[in-house]
Amino acid sequence: PDFIFSKKRSDTGPWVIFHKSLALNQAVFLNSSSAQSGDGTIWPSSPTSSVVNVGGSNYNNYNEDYIAYCFTTIDGYSAFGSYIGNGDNDGPNVFTNMRPAFILTKGIDDAEDWYIRDTARSPFNEVDKSLRPNDTGSEYSGRKIDILSNGFKIRDSDSQINESGKSYLYVAFAEHPFQNARAR
Repeated sequence: PDFIFSKKRSDTGPWVIFHKSLALNQAVFLNSSSAQSGDGTIWPSSPTSSVVNVGGSNYNNYNEDYIAYCFTTIDGYSAFGSYIGNGDNDGPNVFTNMRPAFILTKGIDDAEDWYIRDTARSPFNEVDKSLRPNDTGSEYSGRKIDILSNGFKIRDSDSQINESGKSYLYVAFAEHPFQNARAR
């Protein structure tokens, strides 16, 4: 898997994230805006095609029932990666090899919110409506992006999505999985 989120089922603990762009000794949490933090006990080794190893952490291996959702990159269906902000309204162009319907992003170098953008709430560019899974607030407007036929482009200089030199994770799922244009 390139992206995993897991949670203890028996209490209100955090959603623990594994993302292929994070070092194994780093962790982020879906229900927190905190920066990546060092915790080498959560994911002791990279997942394989058949095994996800969990460490001795209270977050994902503490004699309790857990659930984990595991995703891998599938060309034309899903993409997982990172980008570096440039601090400009003409921000990075992130190639996903598909038109995303759903994009999840998070700045990992310091405390930043998670942002969910989708083509259902914002069917046209510029996309400025988002949800924040780490926040109990309502739909948020601002921090604009464009959703493109082959990825997305940042259209805002705000530090939450595009601070110069800062690292951001992304998760994207296709609007029309596996459909290719055929010229005649």
